Amino acid sequence: MPNNQFKKSELYSFITGKASTAIARRLQKNFKQNGIDITIEQWSVLYHLWKEDGMSQQSLCEATFRDKPSITRLVDNLEKLALVKRVASKEDRRVNMIYLTADAQRLQDQTMQVANQTLNEALEGVTNGQIEIAKEVLQRVYDNLK
Repeated sequence: MPNNQFKKSELYSFITGKASTAIARRLQKNFKQNGIDITIEQWSVLYHLWKEDGMSQQSLCEATFRDKPSITRLVDNLEKLALVKRVASKEDRRVNMIYLTADAQRLQDQTMQVANQTLNEALEGVTNGQIEIAKEVLQRVYDNLK
């Protein structure tokens, strides 16, 4: 029996998001407990903008693995919260560039601290070697299918 046949049903549930769903739920709970009133989806957009402010909506789609309607909705809601602003690109006015506001900049340290705390909770008892193996396996799965 090939190794990829071993307990395929159990493996499938993990690959399809069982662990990431649990982490997302815990992160959302931890945000709420710390008075941070944004969703995990909104945070993921902000996270990428903290790494590179002034991304196009298309770049945000690619970075977050979301489709255009989802990113449009997320950016709309972040705009309502005064955390981002849309600016038409100087090269192509059909393209919107997304920039962080000062309020969003102020959220960065607090949300990253809560995210790191959550990740530490999730990885309790997991060795660095196990983390590296998991990363390698999941990267291989991703590469096989992209």
